[in-house]
Amino acid sequence: MGHTNGGEEHLAPVIPLFGGARSKAGVPPRREPDSEPDGMPRRTGEEGLWRSALIDGPRRRSDFPAGHSDAEAEADPDAAEAPVDPEELRRRAEEVLVRRLRGKQLSVSEARAVLRENDVDRDTIEDILDEFQHRGYLDDRTLAQLLVTSGVERKGQGRIALSRALSQRGIPRDVVEEALEELPDDDAERALEFARSKASGMSRLEPDTALRRLLGQLARRGYGGSVAMNAARTALREAGSGRSGVRFVDSD
Repeated sequence: MGHTNGGEEHLAPVIPLFGGARSKAGVPPRREPDSEPDGMPRRTGEEGLWRSALIDGPRRRSDFPAGHSDAEAEADPDAAEAPVDPEELRRRAEEVLVRRLRGKQLSVSEARAVLRENDVDRDTIEDILDEFQHRGYLDDRTLAQLLVTSGVERKGQGRIALSRALSQRGIPRDVVEEALEELPDDDAERALEFARSKASGMSRLEPDTALRRLLGQLARRGYGGSVAMNAARTALREAGSGRSGVRFVDSD
């Protein structure tokens, strides 16, 4: 009950029941909305946390409840990936290298480049290369000999072209020189043989044009200087001597 004091009636202060918060200036206490901004019913507890993670974006691992699976924390960018076993990395790298060697023989340098693409450290790379060389899977000397033989017999290449081809495969210089030393010193004969195979198709060209074109073809196969010039003139002279019409004549 209120009481009067000097004719004015004072009301007893209102005490909120059940510990509720007192309103200020007659404004009712703030209530949490019954739904999310997208209209979905509001969720609380763990369910609300996961919903917040989906709507507001990924959070730290500490924001997720204990015991959640990696799949549930997939949206967490700070989640550290489990480290990969170095032995497993090595095994994968070796498998990649073996597959490459099945399709094409590689130099040691080329094999090293393959391994560098497979996330293995430098010491592991060198260890794998040593093992593969010991087993005979990698052999620069054998590869150099095969390339020399193929270049001579199939492409008609000279020493310059052969040396360039071997160097481009990453074969060391001393191995290249060793392989070329075993090659007979018959560049002049090989150049002439190649020039003869091309000169027959140049009979309708002017002599100077035919000579220039044939010299260019010889140069691309590693023949230069006097070897290429002598081969080109000889081949063109032989090709012209058996036909009527313009004949190629040496001009000294």
